[in-house]
Amino acid sequence: MARAHGVDAKPDASVIVARDDHGQIAVLTAEFPRHGGEYLFLPGGKAEVGESPEQCARRELLEEAGITARSWRHLGSYAMTLDSAARVHLFQATKLSCGPQRLMPWEADFKLMWWTMDDALRAVGEGRFLLQGGPLALLLASRLSVGSRP
Repeated sequence: MARAHGVDAKPDASVIVARDDHGQIAVLTAEFPRHGGEYLFLPGGKAEVGESPEQCARRELLEEAGITARSWRHLGSYAMTLDSAARVHLFQATKLSCGPQRLMPWEADFKLMWWTMDDALRAVGEGRFLLQGGPLALLLASRLSVGSRP
């Protein structure tokens, strides 16, 4: 949830490691011309007014990847910037059901792929992720077993 912090209040955000029964991770890719090319990222985004971090995570996973999950585990959170009280909340989602993506018009080029954890972590080391939330969530989730309970 967004916290008031002067005039620069920003909403919290959530990032999700969606892991299927075979350990495959939902990874998105899109072009980011401002940053010079195509990058990888995990489903996630900013909370809407009144949303809890998990509600935000559930909504973003459904919209960006077309995935619902029956099991959720909070992996941790961190400050978005030193100048804001907003936080990024990291989750692992398991026991997945997949359907069509529900992309917003500005997300129309988001492509969903399924990667092994090892391949996703290798891509982190190669600098292929644009934002820090995905790599941190992957590193934390990699320490959990696929069948772990929330």
